[in-house]
Amino acid sequence: MPVPPSGKVKVSVVQAEPVWLDLQGGVAKTIELIKEAGAAGAKLIVFPETWIPGYPNYVWMMKVAEQFPFHQRYIENSLATDGPEMLSIRRAARDAGVMVSLGYSERHLASLYIADTLIGADGQVLMHRRKLKPTHMERTVFGDGNGSHLAVVRTDEGIVSSLNWEHLQPLTKYALYCQGAQIHCSHWPCFGLRLGPAFSGETNTMIARSMAVEGQCFVLFSSQVISPKSIEEIFVAGHPDRAPFLQPGGGFSRIYGPTGVLLTEEKPESEECIIYAEIDLTECLFAKTAADPGGHYSRPDVLRLVINDTPLVPMISSATEWEKEKIPGTYGLPGFGPLVD
Repeated sequence: MPVPPSGKVKVSVVQAEPVWLDLQGGVAKTIELIKEAGAAGAKLIVFPETWIPGYPNYVWMMKVAEQFPFHQRYIENSLATDGPEMLSIRRAARDAGVMVSLGYSERHLASLYIADTLIGADGQVLMHRRKLKPTHMERTVFGDGNGSHLAVVRTDEGIVSSLNWEHLQPLTKYALYCQGAQIHCSHWPCFGLRLGPAFSGETNTMIARSMAVEGQCFVLFSSQVISPKSIEEIFVAGHPDRAPFLQPGGGFSRIYGPTGVLLTEEKPESEECIIYAEIDLTECLFAKTAADPGGHYSRPDVLRLVINDTPLVPMISSATEWEKEKIPGTYGLPGFGPLVD
């Protein structure tokens, strides 16, 4: 395996409110934030989980029968990998010269997946993944990923990985440690949902910080924000029994170093902003001198991880010779298409 990249790089994470259930509005806001990060000199910007079209808070707040109208709107406003909206975001990344880690609800025909796509500073897609297992009520909305989505990608800025709430799954994280992840994109929803301590911002930032220490990597934690207006107009919508489940704020975006140190200022939960940090990849090497779980601190003779990373699709045509795509995580999907103006 080649020597990992080294050097300093300016990175950024988004803390902002999505344009709820509005695909075109969400794309426009995404492009503006990419431009802002590029103008500030960032080489990477990380967006929250399901940034487009916003996290489906309604699955935790509403009776099942009340969810169906929302679910239809959610499908209609989710992002297809091969659609014009994705092309617009890729062009924005190219024009700003910024690598983009975009969390979104991916639409494939009538099915949805919690997805994130890494777009290079030239607008080309470097990696695509789907959340392996949606969490609890999310399974009423989203399908599963597969083992081919547990990949990292080597870029000019470092070896990049990403996860959603899978940070709670030890083996999932270990797969990324063994592949040498240096810059980990950590995608999260708004923490305004009141579902108990395990779902709180305080708990989940601790989990992300633990990953930084365990994997000796930089963790770029990006989360959504929600306003009182959006709660009332979109999710409560005249049903006061829903109100206790969702509160304003919920932003916990930050960046951790590979020794667990917090590198950025903690922002107010309701503040919309981009948070920046200059990171030095040589700090990963320093941290790994003590413990490298995928290297000198492992015991594969006692414990080892076996992954089925075969890409799986529901239908294969016998008339087609299927081959692995060059872009990790895209086998059997519609693809992203060429970057054209």
